[in-house]
Amino acid sequence: MTWFTVALVLVVAAAGLLRWRRPAWYWLTFGVTLASLRVLVRYASVMDACGLTVPPARWRLALARMANREVPQSRPPRILRIRPTRTGLVLRLGLRPGQDAFDVAASADRLRHSFALYGVTSRELRSGVVEVRMTGYDVLRRVQMPTKTDARPMRVPVALREDGSVHYRDYRTVPHGLTPGATESGKSVYQRNLVAGLASLDVALVGIDCKQGVELFPLARRFSALADNPDTALALLEALVTHMEDVYQLIRANQRITVNVPDAEIAADIWDLPDDLRPVPVVVLVDEVAELALFASKDDEKRRDRIITALVRLAQLGRAAGIYLEICGQRFGSELGKGITMLRAQLTGRTAHRVNDESSANMAFGDIAPDAVLAAIQIPTDTPGIAVTGDASGGWARIRAPHTSLREAVNICNKHAKRTPDLPALAAFRPAVALLPPARVPLSKTAPATA
Repeated sequence: MTWFTVALVLVVAAAGLLRWRRPAWYWLTFGVTLASLRVLVRYASVMDACGLTVPPARWRLALARMANREVPQSRPPRILRIRPTRTGLVLRLGLRPGQDAFDVAASADRLRHSFALYGVTSRELRSGVVEVRMTGYDVLRRVQMPTKTDARPMRVPVALREDGSVHYRDYRTVPHGLTPGATESGKSVYQRNLVAGLASLDVALVGIDCKQGVELFPLARRFSALADNPDTALALLEALVTHMEDVYQLIRANQRITVNVPDAEIAADIWDLPDDLRPVPVVVLVDEVAELALFASKDDEKRRDRIITALVRLAQLGRAAGIYLEICGQRFGSELGKGITMLRAQLTGRTAHRVNDESSANMAFGDIAPDAVLAAIQIPTDTPGIAVTGDASGGWARIRAPHTSLREAVNICNKHAKRTPDLPALAAFRPAVALLPPARVPLSKTAPATA
């Protein structure tokens, strides 16, 4: 056996071991090259087999007859660019006349099998140009967020999509969100990632955790207001409504509506105000909305109606005042009482974790993305954290947030505790926390000397 054969066997064994134990490393070392060659070599035949080709133009047929040459073959979409990424390949295709982006999307599963890749998704960039994203391995099995992300004001990375791209929670684009999911489905981890991402931004965090505060109160150093029971939650929500009205008065006073000011400079929300006048935006996180909607007596029912009314008002009017809602719950259906469906209709962003029945998935996606309902009920129980996200545009994708322990989230919130703003309207609900301890002193068997 020659040295070349020994080296080849070692390389093949190393590739197989990496593919089994470290698929991301295998992709970066071997997979990306092999997949690129496979796509380029098989491209024409695969497109023809998938029905993604068009017959040659008539003038080409006429020229072939005049020159007594072979009839030109059908033409696949042009490859404008092929770009390898850390999770797969990105193929940009230029469609031929008569082709449609829907044809490429409908053939995604066949392309996945033909190119021997893990997943294929497509989206139309502009008329006649389609981007096909191919993943070389299951990126949701072991989530590894990229070191560099495109973070912007009120936009935080919270999860990884199944096509390898980063999923952002953008409050400027999608102001309010709903996150349903069964117990042990991964809602808490998703919420921790959200709080950890928002902790480093100039934003006020307001939490309502009626499970006696076990989820949000450990993160109290970064919260401007917290409530752990329905009575306190009612007072906090009504204080937020008052704060919203005060912000609208501030916008009204500084709209600068005069005959000399161009229309583009007229303020309509807090983001049109000057930096020195702009109030801090507020993100309201509700951990279990059912605890706010359930009641057992007439007094509880009156309190419940006031809570739902306040939430509906914040959802309808809060965006321009810089107030954004993030509501979590196991179910969010009409059985929770009047006003719930009105509130749900205002929550544009939907992120459903594993649910126990189809009706719960319909509550999340039935009115915005019916195709996502089937994907939501197919999430296995042994993969907590996997979710389906969608919005009013009808598009949806599978995502998974990286596992963040409560200790890690607490450390991040403590690190950015100085960013916690003081809102006068919510001062009564500011959590009382002790001062951060000084730097830890290494423990030793001998006590330090005393003066």
